[in-house]
Amino acid sequence: MNLPPIVSPQDWEAAREDLLVEEKALTRARDAVAAKRRRMPRMAVEKDYRFDGPEGPASLPDLFAGRRQLIVYRFFYEPGVASFPERGCPGCSFLADQVADLSHLNARDTTLVFVSRAPQEDIQAWKARMGWDDIPWYTLTDDFDADFGVDEWHGTNAFLRDGGQVFRTYFVNSRGDEAVGSTWSYLDLTALGRQEAWEDSPDGYPQTPPYQWWNYHDAYGDAA
Repeated sequence: MNLPPIVSPQDWEAAREDLLVEEKALTRARDAVAAKRRRMPRMAVEKDYRFDGPEGPASLPDLFAGRRQLIVYRFFYEPGVASFPERGCPGCSFLADQVADLSHLNARDTTLVFVSRAPQEDIQAWKARMGWDDIPWYTLTDDFDADFGVDEWHGTNAFLRDGGQVFRTYFVNSRGDEAVGSTWSYLDLTALGRQEAWEDSPDGYPQTPPYQWWNYHDAYGDAA
């Protein structure tokens, strides 16, 4: 293996400082792209999509669980995929293992759910085996996956609820899904963003100082 050279602490620190310039530029560029996402046009969802959940039939508005934003990940777990029903898609499973505690998303008025074509009985058993009990997971029953670009590949859709209307606000798939899992990465995909005062957002967007809302995952109370 052709490893990099061994250098003095001073030379190592100098190399780090050089790279840090590029890393800070990447962070600023990432923030700028997220700011553009918050200005993306909305697409009204007109169809009445239906899902099966652990408590029975559900509509797309039901998936919001009373919150303003919804993130939907299409997980390939169904007949014909991998070793169903013993296993789901390996890539989707790898992503699921990285999902952070959902109370932090919930505290930002945002719900994350998974959807698959597997029956609820299989989904609940698979969730329990893999330790994903806290992730809400629904069964697709109609054309939702085809209509939102996830019928033949995984992907993440973001929605916003404004009054009684639901809007699609963003979509990412392929390698774009590699970065998701943390609270920050999910919020950066949404129309309202992290909702923090430093962000470049349109006038009137909800924003608070960062440390004002950060909390222990078991201490949010009704907010989560």
